[in-house]
Amino acid sequence: MRTTAPVAPRRSAAGLVWGVAVAAYVAAVFHRSSLGVTGVDAAHRFDINASALATFSVAQLAVYAAMQVPVGVLLDRFGSRRLLIAGGALMVAGQLCFALATDVPLAIAARVLIGLGDAMTFISVLRIVSLWFPGRRYPMMTQLTGTLGQLGAILGAVPLVALLHRAGWTPAFLTSAAVGATVLMMTVVIVRDTPGGAVATGAAPTLTDVRRKLAAAWAQPGTRLGLWTHFVTQFSGAVFGLLWGYPFLVQGQGLSPTAAASLLTLMTAAMLVTGPVVAHFCARHPFHRSVLVFAITGATAGVWGVVLAWPGRAPGWLLVTLVLVLAVNGPGSLIGFDYARSFNPVNRIGSATGVVNVGGFVASIVLILAVGVVLDLATPAGRATPDLTAFRWAFAVQYVLWALGAVQVLRYRNAARRDLTARARAAATPA
Repeated sequence: MRTTAPVAPRRSAAGLVWGVAVAAYVAAVFHRSSLGVTGVDAAHRFDINASALATFSVAQLAVYAAMQVPVGVLLDRFGSRRLLIAGGALMVAGQLCFALATDVPLAIAARVLIGLGDAMTFISVLRIVSLWFPGRRYPMMTQLTGTLGQLGAILGAVPLVALLHRAGWTPAFLTSAAVGATVLMMTVVIVRDTPGGAVATGAAPTLTDVRRKLAAAWAQPGTRLGLWTHFVTQFSGAVFGLLWGYPFLVQGQGLSPTAAASLLTLMTAAMLVTGPVVAHFCARHPFHRSVLVFAITGATAGVWGVVLAWPGRAPGWLLVTLVLVLAVNGPGSLIGFDYARSFNPVNRIGSATGVVNVGGFVASIVLILAVGVVLDLATPAGRATPDLTAFRWAFAVQYVLWALGAVQVLRYRNAARRDLTARARAAATPA
């Protein structure tokens, strides 16, 4: 097996490689979120109800979540560059299929391709960060990566809605595929796995090796703390942005499509501001990261409670407050990856990161399905679209997930602290 020599990268080279890798993640977020503002149009195009529409996102996210552990193992074996190229190609193929789809099976197949490619992207970029930048910069670079990636959601909001309504379904998604192909070519030309350019080229790991590496990552309480941190902080903002936020704002709150897309854009733009703040806090106070996790979760649940209890449609200032609080969910979920890095060696970061990344997307899948089912059950007979009451019942499901996630974060935070204390005592004991 070839090993990577300890080569110190020039700052300009590291910045260029990271910048193109982030562009690949921006494209992935764009592809991922493109259904969020087109869900109403998709329901009309394919003549489906809320539950059926939910299967589009569920198929995409289920593949994403299921592939996190396998992709983590592949990442440790093949490196970031190969996975970014494969993921980019799959997402371009998915957008091409979605552009041409006229029936539900082909549309679901398209979202599966997008989910598969998306699964290979973010953790590949995080591995580039871990190998191209010193450890002291990892929390900030991780937050910047996740935050800048949300520019893809901005591109997938107002611009995509405008293109969809002006040019139509097929031209809009063909354009999306062209954007992805452009970024894919940049990745092929510029991205390298390490400053020395070397990647692992040994034999593929055996099933026993895979199980051993995953078991070692899972045995670390910090890995499980990262998973539940990702679980409890991500799902509300993710589901709002990926699928149900736009219908809630248009059909439930009575906003125009442009106003709804603008609120989603504001949510994404706010992530660009909150991400560095969260990263700075984690870097300065690594032993108080869980305090921030609970604060983000509590604030999100509290604002949602006001919105859902408000008599009639919520005023504009309250909806703005909601999207601003939801904007912190994405940066908050990245704290889970910081836990994975803190508790695992470099050769296991891919596997540990894959485990952590499952958490939020499993929660998102559950919530997307639950919202779709509740909307269909609560929509009055004879109505073509859900009303505000139906949306209130549907989004109330979130409180079950918040309660579960908060309990588990508390549980594994305590376990991780006990593990750190035991290590410190063992290190202090004379041999």
